[in-house]
Amino acid sequence: MATVLEAEGIVRRFGGADAVSGVDFTIQAGESVALVGPNGAGKTTLLRMLAGPAQPDAGTITHSGAGVGWAPQRAAVYPRLTVRENLTLFVEMEGVENVAGRVDELISLAALDDYADQRAETLSTGTLQRLNLSVALCGSPAVLLLDEPTATLSPEQRRRLWTWLEDLRRDDGLAVAFSTQSLNEAGSRADRLLILVRGATVFEGTPNALANLAGGDAEAAYSDLVGSPE
Repeated sequence: MATVLEAEGIVRRFGGADAVSGVDFTIQAGESVALVGPNGAGKTTLLRMLAGPAQPDAGTITHSGAGVGWAPQRAAVYPRLTVRENLTLFVEMEGVENVAGRVDELISLAALDDYADQRAETLSTGTLQRLNLSVALCGSPAVLLLDEPTATLSPEQRRRLWTWLEDLRRDDGLAVAFSTQSLNEAGSRADRLLILVRGATVFEGTPNALANLAGGDAEAAYSDLVGSPE
């Protein structure tokens, strides 16, 4: 599989302290990687650097030609614009040739047909998240970066979201990297885990490899790596 995003030795400092400390990150086409760790571990900061809104103080980040889609935890849309108006704006910003066609495609892909003319501020949490992800997909990126995409969703909304993402991975080869505080979600939805503690990588590998560190108990292995909350 082709590498669609690679970062080496990424460092980000705030007030003289490292929020991210020398992290390496690689993702392949069609792969799913979970960034796992407690609050303050550096997950969001790392994703923001990989996506581009924040720049590292040290290290390098290389994207494939198809680029990156970024969906922050709080939907980055205009609340008073409709679903269609939001998507039209962001598709135009990506320089897509057939704007209307791409907007129609995204609305269909995200099952937003019934909400196309509703303002974003009127949408339910789950529907708003589908719009948030659709905005991130406007430019047909090779990799989608998601900051705790299911944190505010119900179990059924989570199931629908992951079904959609798995379809995109299978059909389009989209790579997905997402942050989560749920080890269960990470283990069931990711091919590989990157566990961060105080900005540094303490584990990288498959869910099975993590479990094998503690005799098949992934939760115990995770607790050993992360330690007790301060």
